[in-house]
Amino acid sequence: MSLTLNFELNDRDLEHFHAAMEASKKAAEGKSDVEIIENAGRLLADAQKVRIPDFILSRLLRLDDMIAMLRDEAWALDPADRERVLSALVYFNNPNDVIADSVPVLGYLDDAVMIEMCVRDLQHELDAYDDFCDFRQHQAERLGLDPAKVGRADWLGGRREELVERMHQRRERDFGIGYGSSSGYGSGKSYVRAWRPGMFSFR
Repeated sequence: MSLTLNFELNDRDLEHFHAAMEASKKAAEGKSDVEIIENAGRLLADAQKVRIPDFILSRLLRLDDMIAMLRDEAWALDPADRERVLSALVYFNNPNDVIADSVPVLGYLDDAVMIEMCVRDLQHELDAYDDFCDFRQHQAERLGLDPAKVGRADWLGGRREELVERMHQRRERDFGIGYGSSSGYGSGKSYVRAWRPGMFSFR
């Protein structure tokens, strides 16, 4: 038997997470890109050692996608776009979570809420990257190649440029408006990931 719970965080509730993000940014000052990515990846590694609810798992997978965007040689974000994603990851570098990760079942709930907030901020980046990964997977399979080994193949370059341009246009269009809904999980849509250089394996 499953149980469905819906809850809403108002502005006052979200203040706690905004304050935690600011504290994390200060704590992350001086850390390199590699350190920020590795620390966020460590959270994923620790999460795989325990049983976590599916609604948290789906959000951890989105954190893995953010990390993959930074590690993906073929996606190759420009410095400004890369900084946007890195800024979203700094919360996951702070060991002083709103809820300690060691708390059974709910230990990653605050991380899931923060990921949800990051996903809304990076909606267009994630949409573009998902499309890029889908294209790479499909084309690699059509050519009889392993998508994990195509690197920065010439046939990927044009599609990447199209998607990055679309990402920038949509972000500029929506600047200051807000994105409303999240990127799809929990809405009844299935989320199937094409290959990407992630750090999170799940069964």
